[in-house]
Amino acid sequence: MLRKLLCGCIGLALLGAGHPGGELPGWWNGFRTMARLESGFVQQSDSAVFGKLRRQGQLKLAKGGHLRVEYRPGILLVADGHSLVQYDPEARTAQRISLQGAVADTPLINILLNPGALGGFYEARPGPGQSVSLEPRRPGLPRVVLTGSGGLLQRIQWQDATGASQEIELQNPHIPAPFAASVFNFQPPAGTRWLGPR
Repeated sequence: MLRKLLCGCIGLALLGAGHPGGELPGWWNGFRTMARLESGFVQQSDSAVFGKLRRQGQLKLAKGGHLRVEYRPGILLVADGHSLVQYDPEARTAQRISLQGAVADTPLINILLNPGALGGFYEARPGPGQSVSLEPRRPGLPRVVLTGSGGLLQRIQWQDATGASQEIELQNPHIPAPFAASVFNFQPPAGTRWLGPR
């Protein structure tokens, strides 16, 4: 379940002419080295099984494997640099896995956790306009298209293992002031039931 959610949380494969001169767009280097990012987002998926779905949320990320993704309403994902917790408020259940295990299982999550590490799994190629096409270096990984501007990520598009197209559109990406440490620490609400080890 957690693997499926991670795949869903991190956009449709696009084809087109490359960037002039074969160079990656300027925003790419800034994105790969950014220290922090905060944004609201809209995630849309389109599959033959579930049809079209649309969800909204807020994400916060910081260098060192720190991540907080809140679907409103819905699932909460929190990474503190060592582990990743998924909390389902409806079922009042939480699950914790090592961050290293999450990245090994779902390399695509590096887009949010550690963009600089993407090179081990993907080859970045210039796409049309301000897009970067991440071409998988090994079987089983999806092709991903990222679009950005001004050193900030704007859109993630891919096709998941079920054939559903996925898109995450960042609504107002910006570099915020440093986050409080508590932002990336999961505090289980009273009555939380843990699935597996805590």
